[in-house]
Amino acid sequence: MTVSRILVVDDEPQIQRFLKPSLTAAGYEVIEALTGADALKAVATQAPDLVILDLGLPDMDGKDVIASLRGWSEVPIVILSARDRESEKIAALDLGADDYVEKPFGIGELTARIRNALRHRGRLDAIPEIMEVDGLTIDPIRRLVTRGGETIRLTPKEYDLLLLLSRHAGRVVTHRTLLTTVWGPAHGEDLHYLRVFIGQLRQKIERDPTEPRIVRTEPGVGYRLLTDHETS
Repeated sequence: MTVSRILVVDDEPQIQRFLKPSLTAAGYEVIEALTGADALKAVATQAPDLVILDLGLPDMDGKDVIASLRGWSEVPIVILSARDRESEKIAALDLGADDYVEKPFGIGELTARIRNALRHRGRLDAIPEIMEVDGLTIDPIRRLVTRGGETIRLTPKEYDLLLLLSRHAGRVVTHRTLLTTVWGPAHGEDLHYLRVFIGQLRQKIERDPTEPRIVRTEPGVGYRLLTDHETS
């Protein structure tokens, strides 16, 4: 079984001292970088399977590292940062980060986010698969959504929203990404429009729309389609 290699980019010695043994114990190979420049070089020369990235680096902002990497690499990026402003999270995710974990953090949550990001990246180039979550089945090849063998009739936009969320299952998809992908760039700020459609979608796919177990709201940032493992 191949061991996944993780690059930890953080200039705080205590974070590095904590993460390396913790991630090694979880079965990962760990490499380290203290600056943005070192991180870019490490991705190019050591081919990590995932990057854990702090935004507050001594030589450049972590968002600039994301932007640079996304110009030539699809390596999964999980942000680990003390910056808790929604604007920082949204900017990092819109630039191409796969997930965002705030400091202080629990190693259990971080490793769960790592597993999700690795699974998601592994699915990107695969043939679309049937997905099941909380008894709901999404079949992207036949464009069918069913529960208990019964077809759930969605409008084209509702289906496109659900399909986009399912392709990023386990990850936050920002409001802007959902709006610009499903409705186009001119609708990037139409948050009320998106909330209405998410509400309609939940009415059709959730067992209890008032307690959603499939599409979770990430306040101020976007939405996340939970994996079947998360809902069980």
